[in-house]
Order: sequence, then structure tokens, then C-alpha cells
Amino acid sequence: MKRPGPVLTLLAGLVLGLFLLSLNATTGTKSASSSQVEAPAASTSPSPKSSATPSPSPTKTTASPTPSKSAPPNADYAGRTDDDSSAVAVSVRDGKAIAYFCDGHDKESWLKGDIEDDGTMKLTGKNGAELNGTLQSKRIRGTVDLEGQRYGFTADKAVKPSGLYRATATVRGALVDGGWVVLQGDGRDQVGIVNRDGEPSAAPDIDPETGAVTIDGEQLTAEPVTP
Repeated sequence: MKRPGPVLTLLAGLVLGLFLLSLNATTGTKSASSSQVEAPAASTSPSPKSSATPSPSPTKTTASPTPSKSAPPNADYAGRTDDDSSAVAVSVRDGKAIAYFCDGHDKESWLKGDIEDDGTMKLTGKNGAELNGTLQSKRIRGTVDLEGQRYGFTADKAVKPSGLYRATATVRGALVDGGWVVLQGDGRDQVGIVNRDGEPSAAPDIDPETGAVTIDGEQLTAEPVTP
């Protein structure tokens, strides 16, 4: 038998080489394809930071309290009517007032009521008597309506012993009720009435220092009047 020639051997080797090369190429392609399959990447995009600046809490506006008006100071006032026929005294305490109108003969009236923060007042008494006035700095200017007549008056701030006084007692079986307006000065300018069981008459003067007064032979003490 003849051995194959060199040419045949070379061709056989070449065919085998091409086969192996082709097989290797196919296998490598498949491996590459398999390795190229990747799991989908998870979305890890960070949440966008809020760029909005938080609004500051609204500041509460506290309204400034309206300053309250102070009540008129406690004081006493005394003066005469415009026609000089009568006297008027007013005592003010803690927003309340009491007043006395007197002509020194037979006409008088006790009045009382409130005084407003602005100094205005409306005081009332028996039988429809009425005092309307306004505190103006250190005096009261107003009117008194009594028995169908109106009396304008001015009462200045009183300095002791001026002011309003009253004495009440039973003297010789009669109820005695006396009222006095002590005007400015040394206390000797006075206007007053004493009622004996409702009968009015001119009152004797009181001692401006002590308030002592003698009525029908009996000594009484007139005290300052306040609301």
C-alpha cells in the first residue's frame, strides 16, 4: 500500500484546522452572547431635594391694649350758683358722687349718682331734682334742676375746711337733719339748712375746725359727707 502523499496530508491538516477554528468561533460567540445578558439596573436615582424654603410661621400680631381711662380722683368741690342765690357742694369717691344744693332758707336737695371716666355726671334726687355736670380740671361746671328752675353753677376743688357736711340726730323728740356747704376761705362762708321733722329753716354755722354746731340747745357734730 502507498502512503498518502504529502499533499494529501497537508490538505487533511488544513481541513481539520478549519473545522476546529469554525467550532471554536461558534462556541465563543455563544458564550459571549450569554455573558452579555445583564440584569436590568435598578433605578437608584436620588429623590430630588426640595428647593423650596419653608415659610416661616406667621407672627401673631398682638394688638396694643387701649389704655383705660382712669377714674376721676377722689375730691370735694364747693361753689355758688351763677345767680349767687344758692350753694352747691359735690363729693367724689371711687367713681360715685353725692351733691347738696342749698339756698340757705328753705330750698335744698341731696343728689347722688355715678361719675364717668370722662368726668361727666348725672346725679338725681327726690321730686325729680337733677344735677348734670362735668369735671373740668379742678372744678365742676354744671346745672341743677329743682322745682321747675335751672341753676348754673361752678364748684371749685375744696380745700379743708371747705366742703360738704351733714348732721343727723333726734333733738327734743324731733328728727333733725342739717346740711352745710362750707365755701372756700377760712370756713366762715357757709350756706346750710336744718330740717326739723321735714320743716326747713336756715342752719346755724358749724365750727369749721371741729364741725360742732348747736341746734335747739343741743350740741351736734357735722361730719364731712362722702358717697
